[in-house]
Amino acid sequence: MSINKIVKAGLVVVAAVALFSCGTRRSPGRAYMPDMTYSVAYETYAPAQSRLEASARAKNELAPFYSGMPVPGTIARGEMLPIHMSSSRDSAASAAGIRNPLNVATIDLKEAERLYLINCAICHGAKLDGNGPLYKGGEGPFAAAPANLVASVMTEGSMFHVATFGKGQMGSYASQLTTLQRWEVIAYIQSKKNTGTAGAPAASADSTGAAKAKPAAADSTKATPKG
Repeated sequence: MSINKIVKAGLVVVAAVALFSCGTRRSPGRAYMPDMTYSVAYETYAPAQSRLEASARAKNELAPFYSGMPVPGTIARGEMLPIHMSSSRDSAASAAGIRNPLNVATIDLKEAERLYLINCAICHGAKLDGNGPLYKGGEGPFAAAPANLVASVMTEGSMFHVATFGKGQMGSYASQLTTLQRWEVIAYIQSKKNTGTAGAPAASADSTGAAKAKPAAADSTKATPKG
């Protein structure tokens, strides 16, 4: 085949392609990876997308993709690792042997006292004697006196279990106080137990209703009679 024929054939092919491409009909062509070209957009508050979306919509089982809660097991920045326990009786018994993991010597007891006064003093009293405003010597709305924390024989682990899950009339404080703060409050209570700063018990009354006064100490300034 001569060079002229090759050139002419090439020109014919180019002309044909040019005429075909200049048509009014346009096509975007084929997508090589349609799942990436036409990907599904996920919005924060949109329902969860899945292969079972159609059936789930039909059954009205689609839950919001955003729940507002952290992933289960998430630990907040600066928070202590959790102590694995439950509200069961066996867990409460085993918690009695747990010691405070904090270095008590480095705890800010003023901050621990503040946390105690905000969360605990309303029942257990500012003096930790169980005579808080809700009991008030029997005149408050609580008929039974809360525990006297200074006189209590509960261990640190038992107090932490009660603060976490509650006991009796006392509810859980796990949502109000972090793990670290609960241990700080327990350290504050222990510091008061060690120093014996329990509130003085109320004066008892005799049958006439009058308070019994303690006998006065002998006045050392009085002169002793000569023998």
